[in-house]
Amino acid sequence: AQLVESGGGLVQAGGSLRLSCAASGNIVSINYMGWYRQAPGKQRELVSTITSAGSINYADSVKGRFTISRDNAKNQVHLQMNSLRPEDTAVYYCKALLRTGATTFSRDYWGQGTQVTVSS
Repeated sequence: AQLVESGGGLVQAGGSLRLSCAASGNIVSINYMGWYRQAPGKQRELVSTITSAGSINYADSVKGRFTISRDNAKNQVHLQMNSLRPEDTAVYYCKALLRTGATTFSRDYWGQGTQVTVSS
């Protein structure tokens, strides 16, 4: 299986971006999908996750500004980012816990990352 992100870019503070991630391959089931980010010199951190049942989790720093959504039929997850701040600048990675037809267990998969840059 592979995850492919899209939608990153450069935006001014206060602006918006929408990230998308599509999972493909011989996917049997997806437990959850989500977004993490890593700024230069910092550890990768959780941004938001959503389970197949629709349970959502947000980092405190993005609550009220970011909205995660999921299309289970298309194996896609989206992240609508509003009121962006310079401190949101990072590489954003899609992550999914999923099972493929080749295994009997689920494991984590990561996308290649997409750069989000917010200018002040």
